[in-house]
Amino acid sequence: MENVQNPGSALGEAIGAQMEIALNTYLTKVVNKYSCRLISKGQENPKTKKATKLLLYDNFGTAYNIDAVVANESMQPLILVEYKYIRYKKHNRDKGSWLCTAHNAIRRRYNSVRSSIAILAGSWSGSSIAMMKSHDINLFIIPFEKITALLKKQKIKFDWGEKDRHVASASWEKYSALTNRQKLKIAEEMISEIKPDLEAAIEKTLDNKTKRQIEKVTIEIHTNIGEVKRFEFANVEDALNFLEDFSFEEMLNHADSFTLFDKPEISEEEDE
Repeated sequence: MENVQNPGSALGEAIGAQMEIALNTYLTKVVNKYSCRLISKGQENPKTKKATKLLLYDNFGTAYNIDAVVANESMQPLILVEYKYIRYKKHNRDKGSWLCTAHNAIRRRYNSVRSSIAILAGSWSGSSIAMMKSHDINLFIIPFEKITALLKKQKIKFDWGEKDRHVASASWEKYSALTNRQKLKIAEEMISEIKPDLEAAIEKTLDNKTKRQIEKVTIEIHTNIGEVKRFEFANVEDALNFLEDFSFEEMLNHADSFTLFDKPEISEEEDE
């Protein structure tokens, strides 16, 4: 068995890695029906002959390591896919914010992208989930309790306290003793409940017969000193009428701007 400094983190990473394998195998079969392919690695390094990380770039050349991408036959990205596992909610904000930033930046460069998907396993707070949804990321959640129940069948305790290192060590030892098939079976059972909704979302996105229609039109105006105003409209006609009547004085009018301590309305579920 591999000797690790942090057995709790090692177990979480191992479970996350098996989940990624199970999802890649499953999603490959789904997207192949639409003459698409699931890409989870970059191009081969000519020197080492090993696959590189899958990197997508924004308009400024910043690289983002993406877990997987559904691409068409021309290798244009259609769906961005992320697999995220976390044990403690204190890590929610960092990982959730990264996902929002990365996907928004990538979608500005690759206009072929139709959808962003994140499969979230573990303990995710309502506020982090709401943040990701507000950035048009489709979420599929595998609760921490489900993972705990599956590992319990193998007599592996997963719901230890943050400082219970001895329990984490024992759990890591038991998990490491499982066969590869047993580990993969746990991962396959983890994703079983989200598979129908996940497949339906992907098929709707990839089906070119789906009728396209404009959902909203956004106009973003920037001044030379950094002010930004966004205006949203239900259709093109309303947006054009707005531009015809728009004046620079309106841009400089900040009477309706929020003040420093104005707070948005947040539901109890989102604020957890």
